[in-house]
Order: sequence, then structure tokens, then C-alpha cells
Amino acid sequence: MTAPRILTASRIITMNDAHPLATAVAVGADGRIAAVGDLDTCRTALPDADVVDLGSDVLLPGFVESHSHPVLSGISTQPPAYWIAPYVGYPTWSAVTDLFTTAHASQPPDQPLVFNGLDRLLHGTEAPTNTVLDEYFPGRVVIVLDNSGHAVYFTSATIERLGWSASPPADPVGGSYGRNPDGTSNGQAFELPGVMTVAGPLLGDMVPHPLASAAQWYTLMAGHGITSTSEMTYDTTQKPAFEALAALPNCPLRVSLYHVSTVADCADAWESDVPAEMLTKRGIKLWADGSPWVGNIALTFPYLDTPTTEAAGITAGVPGLDQMNYTREQLDAIIDSHATQGWQLAVHVNGDAALDVVLDAFEAGLARHGLTGTDHRWRLEHLGAARSDQLTRAAGLGIYASMGPFQFQYWGDLLDGQMFDHDHGSQWCRVKDATDAGLRPSYHNDGSVSPPSPLDNIKTVVTRTTASGTPRGTDQRVTIDQALRAQTIDAAFILGREHEVGSIEVGKLADFVQLDVDPHDVDPMDINTAISVQATWLSGNKLDLAAFEAAAGVTDPTPHTHLVTAHSRCC
Repeated sequence: MTAPRILTASRIITMNDAHPLATAVAVGADGRIAAVGDLDTCRTALPDADVVDLGSDVLLPGFVESHSHPVLSGISTQPPAYWIAPYVGYPTWSAVTDLFTTAHASQPPDQPLVFNGLDRLLHGTEAPTNTVLDEYFPGRVVIVLDNSGHAVYFTSATIERLGWSASPPADPVGGSYGRNPDGTSNGQAFELPGVMTVAGPLLGDMVPHPLASAAQWYTLMAGHGITSTSEMTYDTTQKPAFEALAALPNCPLRVSLYHVSTVADCADAWESDVPAEMLTKRGIKLWADGSPWVGNIALTFPYLDTPTTEAAGITAGVPGLDQMNYTREQLDAIIDSHATQGWQLAVHVNGDAALDVVLDAFEAGLARHGLTGTDHRWRLEHLGAARSDQLTRAAGLGIYASMGPFQFQYWGDLLDGQMFDHDHGSQWCRVKDATDAGLRPSYHNDGSVSPPSPLDNIKTVVTRTTASGTPRGTDQRVTIDQALRAQTIDAAFILGREHEVGSIEVGKLADFVQLDVDPHDVDPMDINTAISVQATWLSGNKLDLAAFEAAAGVTDPTPHTHLVTAHSRCC
């Protein structure tokens, strides 16, 4: 319950087109918004409520991230795991190997280690083999997870621990193991089935308290103003963790779950004692193709033959439909299994060739099941290489998009001229085309592929600049108001939660982000540096994130140790 209160601020940006600005918002005992307007209006609605003056700060609806992996991101990036992504302090392969040396010297020799975030393109290295990793970790069990989630690299001691000294097992369906010419393991595995066969048996020794690690990621998201998010790789093994986190005092996130389509119970009804406002199931998740950073997305145009792609081990040429994870017939079968069950279908798709197949399958499936023209809200995830005509077609089918500006932000300098030709690379992540098409795009960071930062996303799409500050594809710029919608009400819409969150309106949950500066009042290039999140509010309560982390840290980890073997697959 919430003590009734009225919050006043220099400006309240409501994201409600009917009443876009206010200076006061009243929150009732039920944690919902009772009035929005000026102080007198709010006092009329709640005459006995205390008034909390936020001074010169600005209040917005809490940011919504429509595509994330909060529990698995925490397990794989937070201590004792090592997060080695280029944009969290390890920009080069040399910086990564320096950390390898330090970690090996500082940790007990029998302690297995996990590193997450190796990016072959940005780090400028080929996929490491066991021979390479053995130089840094002689005799130690170590796994290094690719930042994309599509590969894992490991030492000879890991090969021995797995019992693969003679050879790996047969390749699993949908995955593969790297092999030397003599058939022995080379310390590599690819795609979800291969990655988890390697990582699953080992992560329990590497991450002893997974719930505490997950709570750290929750806190990281909330510290950037996010109050609602999703889990796009959910399976039932994760349920106890999500329920335990939701039950803790000051839990900062409302989570919508999307069940992986590859498990037998993916369409089962959601049942939980946790209130649906905090935790609910929304849909089913599929992967049409792979990751642009690994080179396995289905494209109609080629990867270039450059030193960048060569160093990363990406084959030049047009990948084509060989990179699809499903045939059209398999997609049709999955759609037919779930189309009439009421779940949203959410499909990861980066390549334009893959998107053509998915749109064909969606259009046919909607027609077969009488859903054409209905509010089904089937989803497309990422859409890095999507063409303008495809975005218009998707909007006409009532399909919506969760897009990843982080792909352009962090990889844009490589996409434009190093990975692809200028005409394709500069247009990666066509947010303006998607907006103009009526696709109502929302933005995400796909944790842990990139840090959860809505302000970074907003700066990226408004300026169309990469991490180097270089403008590219400036015809894809959007306005600050369009970007704010994509991180609030439009993101709530794609989650099917626009009636609860995403704008500051009477009857909605009182979730807010408190900023020290209005995003409209700063140079667009400074949005991610000149603005600070002062506080995050859930149900009208200012969150104590330190207390939440402390509560998670003292929770008995025993019921949640299975989480370290849960499935994970990202961009």
C-alpha cells in the first residue's frame, strides 16, 4: 500500500496527448494515479495527502524496456561473473586479456571463472579456441560467453571437466561444437543448444548466488529509470526467481514474460500468487535468424570482405536463407500451434531476407486463423537490416516492433562501410521509417547485450550518431517526443500494458522516473550525459534500491541455483 501523496515538480511530462504537461500528480493508497494537473486539482482529489515537492526536477512515466533478459543478464554479468563487453571498460582484446591475467592470478586455482561479453568485431579478435585461452588459464575451468549469446569459448580444463577429452558429443539440433581436424574439441560451441550444453553444467560452480546477481541487474535497470520490462527468453525453470524478486521489498521492475517456443509447456496458462501488476506472461518467443555480430543473419546483401570481418571470422558474401533457424513450414507449424491461444507471438529477426519469410508466414497465419485486422499485437524484435517497405507491410498487418538502437550506437561505425556497404550499413535500425509507417516502435537494450540505458537510446535515435560521435544515416533521425514515446507509452503498448503504465494518467499505476533536466532542454548530443536519474518511483513509492539488493543478498539461494542453467539467447 502507498501513503496517499501529491508529487509536485517543475514539469511533469505525462505522455498523454490530451494533457501533455502538468505540475502535480496525486497518488492514492492503491498506488494508482488519482489526479493530474496543478496542485489545487490534486488537493481536491486527495485533500489529506502529504505534498512532496521535487523542486526543479522533471517527472516522466517510468521508462519501459520492451525487450530484455533481466535475470539471466544479472547471472552472466554481475560479480562473481566478469562483464567484459567493450562498452563497460574493455574496448580491446588486449584489455580483455589483461583482465584474464589478473583474474587468474587473484582467484583460487580451483575456482571456475565465467566471462561474458566477448565481441569479435569490436574487440578485433577471432573466436578464441581452447589453445588460446589456455595461455591465460592453464589448468583452470573457464568459459567465455560471446556478447551475442550465440557462442561460448572454453579452456582445455573445461573440455576435460565436460568429459570431452576424446571428442565432443554429436552436434545438437540447432547447435554445433567446434572440432579440430582429428575430431577433438577446439573449445568452441555455437547457438543456444551448444552454448547451454557447455555452460549449463558449470555455471553453478561459477555463480553461487544467482538471485543476488539478478537483483543487481534489476537495480541497474531501475537506476536508469526503467520500471517495466520483459523477459524474452523465459522458461518455467526461471519462475521461482522472478516470483522471489517480485516479492522483495522495493522490487523495482514490473516484468512481462515471453516463453521460448522450444519447450513443451510454452503455451501453458500463467498461474502465480504474485500480483499480475508485478509479474505476468504475455507471449511466446521465436528466433528466425541469428546475430549480425557473429555473421549468421539471413540477408539479401553481402557482408564485405574487410580486415574487420576477416579478424572476426565472418565470411564475406550474402548469407541468404541458409542462416534461417526455421523453414517456412516450421514457422507455419509454430504459428498454427499458438495463433488462437491469445498469446503474442514475438520473433527475433535481424536480416531482411529473414524478415520477408517471417512476414509471409505471419500474413498467411493471420488469414488462416481469422485474425487479420484484429488487435493481436504480434511482435518483431530488433529489425536491424529491415527495409522501409517491410516496415510498412508489417504495420499494415497490425504487427509492432521492438527495435534496438544500441545496435547502431555501438556497432554503427563498423556497420557503415566495414561490415556492409554504406547504403545498407548507414540505414541500420530504420527508426524513422518504422515511426512513419505507423509501426509504433519501442526501443530496447536487450540486456546483457548492451547496458540498460533509455537515455542512450534516445540520444542515439534523435542525433543518429554512433559511439564515436559520427552522424550516419541522418535521414533516420526522429524527434525527442517520438523517442520518448518509444521508451514509455509505445513500449507499454507492445507489452499490452498501456492501460497500466507508460503515461501519467488517472487510474494508471504511479510509476515515475525523476530527472534533473527536461530532455527537451538540452543539446540532443548531451541527452545521455547532461541528464541524471534522480529517483525511480513504483506505485507512488520512491524506491530504495540498496534495500532491495540487500534483501536479495540474504535470501536463501538454494531454490534458485538451477537458474544458472536456464536458457539464454539474445541478439
